[in-house]
Amino acid sequence: MTDDEDRGETTNPATTAFVAHRNLLFTVAYEMLGSAADAEDVLQETWLRWAGVDLDTVRDQRAYLVRITTRQALDRLRALGRRKESYVGTWLPEPLLTTPDVAEDVELAESVSMAMLLVLETLAPTERAVFVLREVFDLGYDEIAEAVDKSPAAVRQVAHRARAHVAARRPRGVVSSDETRAAFEAFRRATETGDLQCLLDVLAPDVVLIGDGGGIRQAILRPLVGADRVARLLVTGLGRVAATATFEPAQVNGHPALILRQGGEVDTVLALRLDDGLVTGLYAVRNPEKLSRVERETALCR
Repeated sequence: MTDDEDRGETTNPATTAFVAHRNLLFTVAYEMLGSAADAEDVLQETWLRWAGVDLDTVRDQRAYLVRITTRQALDRLRALGRRKESYVGTWLPEPLLTTPDVAEDVELAESVSMAMLLVLETLAPTERAVFVLREVFDLGYDEIAEAVDKSPAAVRQVAHRARAHVAARRPRGVVSSDETRAAFEAFRRATETGDLQCLLDVLAPDVVLIGDGGGIRQAILRPLVGADRVARLLVTGLGRVAATATFEPAQVNGHPALILRQGGEVDTVLALRLDDGLVTGLYAVRNPEKLSRVERETALCR
């Protein structure tokens, strides 16, 4: 459903219900797909199906809409898996400029972080759906079973398996906002000045830098690991554009990030993962097809 439709049909009961839950449905689809563009397509498909439903037969509109969205997202997730096999370089989620309340909801921010979305990429489609619906949105096993076409008992098994898989790979513990702010400011100053030692001081020894140019823009093709290697690459790369680029602090996927602009246009989104006062992950999205959602804030909710 488009924004114009949102504004023009709010007296329709189906439209009213859909609009009321739209941010939730987008968040479900985005967490399953890692792509805002695909999540929007899923919402359009959800709306088309919802518009044809007899509302008198629906006991719980929220659950019904989540079920439609989940099924559509699962279909698209399976198709995306085939597309990603031919993706040039490393695939990263589409970054979102998020509202301040996302960062304040620690669990939501963690679930949409670049680091967590990459972990979710390692799950099979049904495992990902079950994990997202159970762990992030706290849906009951019966509700999830209807969404993924499995029995509640089977969903419990899938949830247990997915939870263990994610626990073994998930990012480190959440740190305080003060620690995060201090580490981010230190990193920002170091990148703006090109001070190699200051960068080394704020990078964790095992920091990982991942780039995504999508074969359109230049980016590293494989993850780069280690503070020295990452710091030197950053100093060299940012040094080339320092005279013409601007570095804009932002909240991306609920976490601190830098948006690099060239000539006023977004060139790179550099999202950070911060743990224990150090930068442990850097996610550089340069694929221009993934950068439109950092021009305006995206509302997410649980």
